[in-house]
Amino acid sequence: MTAIVRTYEPQDAEPTWDAYFRAVRDTASKDYSPEQVAAWAPESVDLAEWNERRLAAHTFVATINRRVVGFSDVTDNGLLDMLFVPPEAGGRGVARALVGAVVGKARELGLSEIHTHASRTALPAFRRFGFEVERANADNNIRGENVPNYDMYLKLG
Repeated sequence: MTAIVRTYEPQDAEPTWDAYFRAVRDTASKDYSPEQVAAWAPESVDLAEWNERRLAAHTFVATINRRVVGFSDVTDNGLLDMLFVPPEAGGRGVARALVGAVVGKARELGLSEIHTHASRTALPAFRRFGFEVERANADNNIRGENVPNYDMYLKLG
């Protein structure tokens, strides 16, 4: 079944947090240590703050049978800050559909480029979507833990 991509709504706060948490804790745990994963996705979150952050960006949610199976966003300055798909929805085109929505929004905003900070886990997917590595961030820190990632960009033509 194909994912439907729509604009984020406040009631999506909890299911998007859950998608984020499971994507980091389950999928990214193959590429990062338990300490790195715990810093990146702590056990709890303030859902009101999470919601505000989602609303501050142009956030898109993918659903299958009305169940959230991933989300992504883009800011007004072209940062794709979030792209998370939980393990059970991986490999089904969900991330590609979400990036398509983000690219469409970026073009609508008149942006010429999107940039992101891709994890080791997400690096291959972003490459498949046409992003190029600008540099590796060996010293990236989250909550005091080193969590290396990559600065990447996509030129919009």
